[in-house]
Amino acid sequence: MKPHWTGVFPAVTTQLKKDQSLDLDATAKHVEALIESGVTGLIMCGSLGENQSLDPREKRQVIEMAVKVARGRLPVLSGVAEMSTEAACCYVRDCEKLGADGFMLMPAMVYKGDPREAMTHLRSVAKATGLPIMIYNNPISYGNDVTPEMFAQLAGVTNFVAIKESSGNTRRITDLRNTVGDRYAIFTGVDDLVLESAILGIDGWVAGAGIAFPEENQYLWELTRRGQWEKARQIYRWFTPLLHLDTHVKFVQYIKLAVQECGFGAEWVRAPRLPLTGGERAQVLKIIRDGINQRPRIGKRR
Repeated sequence: MKPHWTGVFPAVTTQLKKDQSLDLDATAKHVEALIESGVTGLIMCGSLGENQSLDPREKRQVIEMAVKVARGRLPVLSGVAEMSTEAACCYVRDCEKLGADGFMLMPAMVYKGDPREAMTHLRSVAKATGLPIMIYNNPISYGNDVTPEMFAQLAGVTNFVAIKESSGNTRRITDLRNTVGDRYAIFTGVDDLVLESAILGIDGWVAGAGIAFPEENQYLWELTRRGQWEKARQIYRWFTPLLHLDTHVKFVQYIKLAVQECGFGAEWVRAPRLPLTGGERAQVLKIIRDGINQRPRIGKRR
């Protein structure tokens, strides 16, 4: 089966004002910059988009805005991270009406289900929409592991078209290929494993920290598509300290700070998250500013 989605699908931050209200205009500007960099899809309201901290009305506002900005130039997906199956089904139906092109779906939040429960949730949400779905597997952060064998059992659900593999174990990519072949497009969701994953044969990348460096992020991806591994290694070595920002419990704060430093938004986050302070802020800023000062000359700056 030919993969439905391929390429870079950035997980976009939800920009906020200092008072924690939505800043849809700032989010729209960042979305446009990402589109101009050459990405092939957008994921709004994912974990990096602070899905679980937004109220239901706000999430729908973000999706409505992104669909208007994209204007059909590329697919707009929404993360689906609800507490209950019914809430997830309601959300995908609403997003479909708003013009979303698909979803990134994970097992129900908070509850660590067994495989039967996780697959029942995924199947139920798929039945609630005719749109294509990327299943998000992140057992490290969210406690539910969708294994290659489970993906084989889900293969009969036609609108499951892609996997975001974020177990942190690159062995999974080969295990998935051996178990389900090309049934799904396989995306990596771990920034600092993208080159390793690309060598093993992924179809796409749900990028996190790279949203602050969209040109470099896209250039690295394109190098992997062309098999220019030596050039890719050079970019990756520069990029890796920045990509490490995606794998920390405070990845939202870290990446939003990078987005701010690169002129694409602001660092404000929704409580209980708080902006960085003190030595931690100084340490992260050094990583970001070193990356900015040492960034390779590519693309528009060549």
